Formats: sequence, C-alpha cells, structure tokens
Amino acid sequence: MRCGRCSATGTARRVPAINTVSVLGVGLIGGSFALALRSAGFRGRILGVSSPATLAKAERLGVIDEGLAMGDAVPASDLVYMAQPVRVILGQLGMVRALAPRRCLVTDAGSTKAVVLDRARELFSGDGPAFVGGHPMAGKEGRGVEIAESELLQGATYALVPTGSNLPDTPVVREFRWWLNAMGCNVRVMRASDHDRVVGWTSQMPQLVSTALAAAIGGGLRGDGELEVAGDGLKDMTRLAASPYAVWGDILTTNRRPIDDALAAVIEELADLRDALRAGGAESHFERAGAVRAKIDRQ
Repeated sequence: MRCGRCSATGTARRVPAINTVSVLGVGLIGGSFALALRSAGFRGRILGVSSPATLAKAERLGVIDEGLAMGDAVPASDLVYMAQPVRVILGQLGMVRALAPRRCLVTDAGSTKAVVLDRARELFSGDGPAFVGGHPMAGKEGRGVEIAESELLQGATYALVPTGSNLPDTPVVREFRWWLNAMGCNVRVMRASDHDRVVGWTSQMPQLVSTALAAAIGGGLRGDGELEVAGDGLKDMTRLAASPYAVWGDILTTNRRPIDDALAAVIEELADLRDALRAGGAESHFERAGAVRAKIDRQ
C-alpha cells in the first residue's frame, strides 16, 4: 500500500493536506472510519467529538487519539467527518461551518443526502472550508463504537455528493478521496437526488420489508415455539429487522418520497404475486426475481 505522503499518481507530496481529523459521532460508522483510516496508513491525529462515555470507550479501544469538545476539535482539523444521525448533522452544520478552518474539508456520512446538501449549499458557499456529502454503504444491525471495525468499509460503495456539479478540486478533497480508495472503498460521485432515489430502493425499502416481515410472522404464529420450525431463510430475510429505530428514524423521515415509491412497488408486486398464486402459478415472478438476484450477486 502506498503511504499517505504519496498522491494518487504516485508522486511525492512534501506536506500532506490532511494531518488532523475530527470524527463527530464516534459510533459504528465514525469509529469504523477512524479505524480504517489508521489501518490504511494515516499517521496524523484523530480526534473524537461525542458523549463523554463514548469518548472514554473510543480512547480505550484505540479508535481515536483524544476526545475533545467540538469547539476545540474542529478548529484544529483538516478534515471534519460528521457521522451522527441526519438530524444531528443538520443541527450542527452551522456550528461546524463557523469553527472550521478555511483549509478544511467537512463531510458527512448520513444515509440521506438531499436535505444535508440543501443546508450545506446555504452555509458553504463562497470562500472558506469545503463541503462534500458522503455515504458509506456499509453497516451492521447494532450501534456503538464497541462494534466498529477497520474492515467495515472494505469493498463498500462510498457515495460522494458535491454541492455543485463536481467535487471541489482542492488538495484536501483529493487526499480524502485517495484515503477512501486506500481503505478499499469503491468511490462513486453522484447527485443528491439520484443517491436518495437509489438508496430508497436498495437500502431503506429492504429494511422496512424485513421489519414488516418479522412483525407479520410475530403476529401470525401461535407462540414462540413455532419459530423452531424454520430454516436459515427466515434468519436471512429478517436479519435487518434487528436494526433499532434509533438508527433508522432520521433516515426514514428525511427520504419519505423515494421510500414511499419503493414501498408502493413492493405492495403492488405482492398483490400481483397473490393473484398469480390464486390463479395457479407464479413462475414469471420467480424468474424476474431470480434474474435480479443474479445481478446483485455479481456486484
């Protein structure tokens, strides 16, 4: 692996653009980003901004070098990584913009992008720190820094969403993208509206379908003992149902239209499937579903 003092083209760089990183929200995603950054060869300082209990745990686990208040961490940073829930990000963007140095890049890891980018365009226009929206397509069913891991982002698609047509062409933005590649992320630059539409189908709708499936099974079976009569397929289909609403609440309320469209399509598909079964067959549904599953396996 190339060192952090080498550019994406392999030429030596005397002074890295990113020497100090602040992670705001040192949980699963923020903690995993910090661990992945260190594992990829980053030798600078990684600061954390979170609750005192979380910061103590993150320092003990070696996720961050030091926990600080936002007013102390952000002004010292070259990169500010906002990994809180979406509504917390929205509420803190103004404070971060006021504290961030001119050279700084501010980025977020929120699962919906349009609401964040709308706010960022208001705050980050003109001369000053840059903002690039982000979303690592990775996660677990739990939450908290104790389950963060350096390998979480490896092989994951990482969406970068600029406030304009293109990513800012600055040293810190170029280096941030380089570090994402060094972590093993598959970086994809896209518009906020496209991102939210796609993840409504590929991430948020599957979560809600898994939630509905588990809830329906719980209401349909006659006691927990009947759950013993099940194979691994049930565990696979309801894995996402273990995700807490505390993680998903902000996501679902800030991307209502794409999620509504995706759920409407699933409801229509289920109604068609029920009609096909009543008519004596559902082969075409299985064929179409199998073709999509094959494409997913090839990703």
